[in-house]
Amino acid sequence: MKSLFLPNGRLPRTTFALMAAAQGALLLLLWLLYPLRLFPSLGDVLRALADMVTTQGLIQELWASMSTALQALGVATVLALLISYLTALPFFRPLAYAASKMRYLTLTGLTFFMALMVSSGHEVKLSVLIFATTVYLVTGMTRVILTTTQQEMDHARTLGLGEWRSFWEVVVLGKLAEMLEVVRQNFAIIWTMITLVETLYQSEGGIGLLLYKQNRYLHLDGVVAIQLVILAAGAAQDYLFGLLRRVFFPYSELAAVR
Repeated sequence: MKSLFLPNGRLPRTTFALMAAAQGALLLLLWLLYPLRLFPSLGDVLRALADMVTTQGLIQELWASMSTALQALGVATVLALLISYLTALPFFRPLAYAASKMRYLTLTGLTFFMALMVSSGHEVKLSVLIFATTVYLVTGMTRVILTTTQQEMDHARTLGLGEWRSFWEVVVLGKLAEMLEVVRQNFAIIWTMITLVETLYQSEGGIGLLLYKQNRYLHLDGVVAIQLVILAAGAAQDYLFGLLRRVFFPYSELAAVR
């Protein structure tokens, strides 16, 4: 019990899972017994969730949004890795610097130009999501590359590796686990943007459009239900990324301090 209240206390995974489940159950119980005045009750939210699943196609809309999100993440990851790895060449470093600063741009004005460059609503949605995700991924990935120490590179050179082989072994292969962590952390950006793009281009639907309609007609129980679904989907994807990291890069957990 003392480890629960000690700095950097370490707990078995089973104990942590039970503790998290107990705290979650307590929050649900408080929501059920003592609902806030301006907040829908747990019963209202569950009824709204059941109604949207059975009559409004919530599962199908969630799948449509998730498919778009995964497509955008895949393309953005490839672009961000390419831009980030090119920083090894001094000529391309301004490109990565400019890409990272573009995260300050608002997408409201950019959607018009993207609509002129592509031919369909789906492509516009993908373009917006890819742009928004890429600039954040580049920022995180270049930061990972910059953490490469001179000692790591010198060690590779003493093994008889050339500059390109040293870069491949130390930066590309050696930092894959950290790159996956950057992708995991920034996947949430797509879910925060999904409402915007699906509201602007409604032909394919999506959970963002469903959320917009519930919010427009002040169906607060439906709004909370959809937000909880998005939260659950995001948490599941976050766990999946963590699982992939533990499976493919088990060594990355050795130096972690808990």
